[in-house]
Amino acid sequence: MNTANSTLPQQPQVAIIDSNTFAAIGLRSLLKDIMPEITVDCFRSFSELETNDMQLYYHFFVTEHILFTNLQFFRDNKKKTIVLTSTNEPSLVVEKFHSVNVNVSESELVKSLLHLEQSAHAHGNKFPEHTAKEMSKGLSPREIEVLTHIVRGYINKEIADKLCISLSTVITHRKNITEKLKRKSVGALTVYAVMQGYIDIEEIDKLSD
Repeated sequence: MNTANSTLPQQPQVAIIDSNTFAAIGLRSLLKDIMPEITVDCFRSFSELETNDMQLYYHFFVTEHILFTNLQFFRDNKKKTIVLTSTNEPSLVVEKFHSVNVNVSESELVKSLLHLEQSAHAHGNKFPEHTAKEMSKGLSPREIEVLTHIVRGYINKEIADKLCISLSTVITHRKNITEKLKRKSVGALTVYAVMQGYIDIEEIDKLSD
Protein backbone atom coordinates (compact mmCIF):
# COMPACT_ATOMS: atom_id res chain seq x y z
CA MET A 1 0.00 0.00 0.00
CA ASN A 2 1.53 3.32 -1.05
CA THR A 3 0.51 6.23 1.16
CA ALA A 4 2.90 8.80 -0.26
CA ASN A 5 0.19 10.92 -1.90
CA SER A 6 -2.56 10.44 0.65
CA THR A 7 -4.58 13.23 2.17
CA LEU A 8 -3.22 14.06 5.61
CA PRO A 9 -5.09 15.43 8.62
CA GLN A 10 -4.60 18.95 9.91
CA GLN A 11 -3.31 17.62 13.23
CA PRO A 12 0.21 16.36 12.46
CA GLN A 13 0.57 12.67 13.29
CA VAL A 14 3.66 10.48 13.33
CA ALA A 15 4.03 6.78 14.04
CA ILE A 16 6.78 5.01 15.97
CA ILE A 17 7.12 1.32 15.09
CA ASP A 18 9.40 -0.30 17.67
CA SER A 19 9.03 -3.62 19.49
CA ASN A 20 10.87 -2.11 22.48
CA THR A 21 7.97 -0.47 24.31
CA PHE A 22 10.14 1.50 26.71
CA ALA A 23 12.30 2.88 23.89
CA ALA A 24 9.20 3.86 21.91
CA ILE A 25 7.64 5.61 24.92
CA GLY A 26 10.89 7.47 25.55
CA LEU A 27 11.09 8.66 21.95
CA ARG A 28 7.42 9.64 21.98
CA SER A 29 7.98 11.70 25.12
CA LEU A 30 10.94 13.46 23.54
CA LEU A 31 9.13 14.15 20.26
CA LYS A 32 6.12 15.53 22.16
CA ASP A 33 8.44 17.69 24.23
CA ILE A 34 10.24 19.27 21.29
CA MET A 35 7.21 19.36 18.95
CA PRO A 36 4.16 19.54 21.26
CA GLU A 37 1.75 20.23 18.41
CA ILE A 38 2.11 16.72 16.95
CA THR A 39 0.33 13.49 17.84
CA VAL A 40 2.60 10.46 18.27
CA ASP A 41 1.27 6.89 18.07
CA CYS A 42 3.38 3.89 19.10
CA PHE A 43 3.15 0.42 17.56
CA ARG A 44 5.02 -2.69 18.67
CA SER A 45 4.93 -4.26 15.21
CA PHE A 46 4.16 -3.52 11.59
CA SER A 47 1.01 -5.65 11.85
CA GLU A 48 -0.25 -3.33 14.62
CA LEU A 49 0.39 -0.34 12.38
CA GLU A 50 -1.58 -2.01 9.58
CA THR A 51 -4.71 -2.10 11.76
CA ASN A 52 -4.74 1.71 11.63
CA ASP A 53 -5.21 4.13 8.77
CA MET A 54 -1.60 4.48 7.61
CA GLN A 55 -2.59 7.39 5.38
CA LEU A 56 -2.83 9.57 8.49
CA TYR A 57 0.89 9.70 9.18
CA TYR A 58 3.37 12.31 8.05
CA HIS A 59 6.29 10.17 9.17
CA PHE A 60 7.13 6.64 10.24
CA PHE A 61 9.91 6.31 12.82
CA VAL A 62 10.89 2.66 12.43
CA THR A 63 13.61 0.37 13.80
CA GLU A 64 16.03 -1.31 11.42
CA HIS A 65 14.62 -4.79 12.08
CA ILE A 66 11.05 -3.78 11.24
CA LEU A 67 12.31 -1.84 8.22
CA PHE A 68 14.09 -4.91 6.84
CA THR A 69 11.10 -7.23 7.33
CA ASN A 70 8.72 -4.78 5.61
CA LEU A 71 11.15 -3.21 3.19
CA GLN A 72 8.80 -2.79 0.23
CA PHE A 73 6.29 -0.71 2.20
CA PHE A 74 8.95 1.63 3.51
CA ARG A 75 10.58 1.91 0.09
CA ASP A 76 7.18 2.96 -1.27
CA ASN A 77 7.00 5.52 1.55
CA LYS A 78 10.65 6.49 1.54
CA LYS A 79 10.07 10.23 2.01
CA LYS A 80 7.99 9.52 5.11
CA THR A 81 10.35 6.99 6.66
CA ILE A 82 12.92 7.81 9.35
CA VAL A 83 14.98 4.84 10.49
CA LEU A 84 15.96 4.61 14.16
CA THR A 85 19.56 3.48 14.51
CA SER A 86 22.06 3.14 17.35
CA THR A 87 25.07 4.17 15.30
CA ASN A 88 26.26 6.99 13.06
CA GLU A 89 27.34 4.42 10.47
CA PRO A 90 24.12 2.79 9.23
CA SER A 91 24.02 -0.20 6.89
CA LEU A 92 23.90 0.17 3.11
CA VAL A 93 20.14 -0.40 3.08
CA VAL A 94 19.49 2.16 5.82
CA GLU A 95 21.72 4.69 4.05
CA LYS A 96 19.03 4.97 1.37
CA PHE A 97 16.61 6.37 3.98
CA HIS A 98 16.66 9.29 6.37
CA SER A 99 17.87 8.03 9.73
CA VAL A 100 18.53 9.27 13.25
CA ASN A 101 20.84 7.82 15.87
CA VAL A 102 18.72 7.55 19.02
CA ASN A 103 21.67 6.51 21.17
CA VAL A 104 22.63 10.16 21.77
CA SER A 105 21.75 13.03 24.08
CA GLU A 106 18.53 15.04 23.69
CA SER A 107 20.43 18.00 22.25
CA GLU A 108 22.09 15.79 19.62
CA LEU A 109 18.76 14.19 18.71
CA VAL A 110 17.19 17.64 18.35
CA LYS A 111 20.01 18.61 15.98
CA SER A 112 19.47 15.43 13.95
CA LEU A 113 15.75 16.15 13.58
CA LEU A 114 16.47 19.72 12.54
CA HIS A 115 18.94 18.52 9.92
CA LEU A 116 16.24 16.17 8.61
CA GLU A 117 13.86 19.12 8.40
CA GLN A 118 16.44 21.19 6.52
CA SER A 119 17.22 18.33 4.13
CA ALA A 120 13.52 17.69 3.56
CA HIS A 121 12.96 21.30 2.49
CA ALA A 122 15.41 20.68 -0.35
CA HIS A 123 13.70 17.44 -1.41
CA GLY A 124 10.05 18.42 -1.24
CA ASN A 125 9.03 16.58 1.93
CA LYS A 126 9.33 18.00 5.41
CA PHE A 127 7.88 17.93 8.87
CA PRO A 128 4.29 19.24 8.82
CA GLU A 129 4.37 22.74 7.38
CA HIS A 130 1.74 24.09 9.72
CA THR A 131 3.97 23.14 12.65
CA ALA A 132 5.74 26.48 12.42
CA LYS A 133 2.76 28.52 11.26
CA GLU A 134 0.37 27.29 13.94
CA MET A 135 2.94 27.87 16.67
CA SER A 136 3.49 31.52 15.74
CA LYS A 137 1.94 33.22 18.76
CA GLY A 138 3.02 36.79 18.20
CA LEU A 139 6.29 37.00 20.10
CA SER A 140 7.43 40.58 20.54
CA PRO A 141 10.77 41.65 19.02
CA ARG A 142 12.33 41.64 22.50
CA GLU A 143 10.95 38.17 23.24
CA ILE A 144 12.48 36.92 19.99
CA GLU A 145 15.83 38.38 21.06
CA VAL A 146 15.57 36.61 24.41
CA LEU A 147 14.52 33.37 22.71
CA THR A 148 17.53 33.35 20.38
CA HIS A 149 19.86 33.92 23.33
CA ILE A 150 18.24 31.06 25.25
CA VAL A 151 18.73 28.78 22.26
CA ARG A 152 22.37 29.86 22.03
CA GLY A 153 22.85 28.56 25.57
CA TYR A 154 23.06 31.78 27.56
CA ILE A 155 21.77 31.84 31.13
CA ASN A 156 19.40 34.57 32.35
CA LYS A 157 22.15 36.78 33.81
CA GLU A 158 24.15 36.65 30.58
CA ILE A 159 21.06 37.51 28.53
CA ALA A 160 20.36 40.47 30.80
CA ASP A 161 23.91 41.75 30.35
CA LYS A 162 23.89 41.31 26.57
CA LEU A 163 20.53 43.04 26.10
CA CYS A 164 21.16 45.67 28.80
CA ILE A 165 17.98 44.81 30.68
CA SER A 166 17.34 43.67 34.24
CA LEU A 167 17.44 40.04 35.31
CA SER A 168 13.79 40.21 36.37
CA THR A 169 12.84 41.46 32.90
CA VAL A 170 14.60 38.48 31.30
CA ILE A 171 12.75 36.11 33.62
CA THR A 172 9.44 37.76 32.71
CA HIS A 173 10.20 37.51 28.98
CA ARG A 174 11.19 33.86 29.39
CA LYS A 175 7.94 33.10 31.21
CA ASN A 176 5.92 34.84 28.49
CA ILE A 177 7.76 32.93 25.75
CA THR A 178 7.10 29.51 27.28
CA GLU A 179 3.45 30.37 27.95
CA LYS A 180 2.86 31.63 24.41
CA LEU A 181 4.64 28.74 22.70
CA LYS A 182 3.60 26.00 25.17
CA ARG A 183 7.22 24.85 25.11
CA LYS A 184 9.44 24.73 28.17
CA SER A 185 12.61 22.79 27.33
CA VAL A 186 15.54 24.35 25.49
CA GLY A 187 15.26 21.56 22.91
CA ALA A 188 11.66 22.48 22.16
CA LEU A 189 12.51 26.18 21.95
CA THR A 190 15.42 25.36 19.65
CA VAL A 191 13.17 23.49 17.22
CA TYR A 192 10.73 26.41 17.21
CA ALA A 193 13.44 29.05 16.73
CA VAL A 194 15.06 27.22 13.81
CA MET A 195 11.76 26.43 12.08
CA GLN A 196 10.71 30.07 12.41
CA GLY A 197 14.03 31.23 10.96
CA TYR A 198 15.12 33.09 14.10
CA ILE A 199 18.38 31.14 14.20
CA ASP A 200 20.19 28.98 11.65
CA ILE A 201 20.88 25.29 12.19
CA GLU A 202 24.53 25.90 11.27
CA GLU A 203 24.85 28.22 14.26
CA ILE A 204 23.43 25.49 16.49
CA ASP A 205 26.08 23.11 15.14
CA LYS A 206 28.88 25.58 15.89
CA LEU A 207 27.65 26.13 19.43
CA SER A 208 27.99 22.42 20.22
CA ASP A 209 31.43 22.00 18.64
